[in-house]
Amino acid sequence: MCIKNPVLLISALLLTFGNASAQVAGIRTHRIESEYQAGASEIRVLLPDRMEKGKRYPVLYVLPVDAKNSRRWGDGLAEIKKHNLHNKYHVICVEMRFSHMPWYADHPTDAKIRQEAFFLKVVLPFIEKHYPVSVVRWLLGFSKSGWGAFSLLLRHPDLFAKAVAWDAPLMMAMPNRFGMGEIFGTQANFEKYQLTKLLEMRAKTLGKEPRLAIVGYENFRTQHQQAHTLMKSLGIPHEYRDEKKTPHTWHAGWVADGVKWLATGR
Repeated sequence: MCIKNPVLLISALLLTFGNASAQVAGIRTHRIESEYQAGASEIRVLLPDRMEKGKRYPVLYVLPVDAKNSRRWGDGLAEIKKHNLHNKYHVICVEMRFSHMPWYADHPTDAKIRQEAFFLKVVLPFIEKHYPVSVVRWLLGFSKSGWGAFSLLLRHPDLFAKAVAWDAPLMMAMPNRFGMGEIFGTQANFEKYQLTKLLEMRAKTLGKEPRLAIVGYENFRTQHQQAHTLMKSLGIPHEYRDEKKTPHTWHAGWVADGVKWLATGR
């Protein structure tokens, strides 16, 4: 699926873009500063081992669950590398880090908690300037970042082609759990990102091919079932897999299935 590439402008930002400052196990790490985050962040990039000159590659954004450099729930890029998915599907994989708990939203008053703006106005332009990516952009996440994957696609359907969520609290109606309050700030701001409202708003405009996938659960089966029912009632094509996997980490065995669906639709 090819999506029109809108112009993304970086304005009034204080940025520090260096060369890749480290390369661990084939993963490049860039340190970056932005007024949208409290302190320096990282962008990590995993490239296919063999890249053709002049070719542009789909880009998979592997959305983190933890703040800063915590790996409490595992390492998404390491899981992709373990299964050789970057080479199997010829995709450039990117992970960014956030200074606060990532819910992929902009706080209504705190300028240092603007996670959506950081991703769209800093990370995407940086990657598209420095790496040979195409306009095919995929999103992969679980738990908080599974919410983020759906939220980002539904709020910006012209930017992102497909999104996969595993074990995510997709039906939250208030920002009252899992550290949501600090990021969303108010109920009114939360409702701009609330997935049930976004699904209703986008139901008629997402197209005929599935662009959203739920690929299994560990903790949030009920919320997945409710989201599946809602999408069916709204006529939204989607992939739904009701398969239990444990534990609640990047390494529970769901990542390979999710990336395969993004790349092949199967």
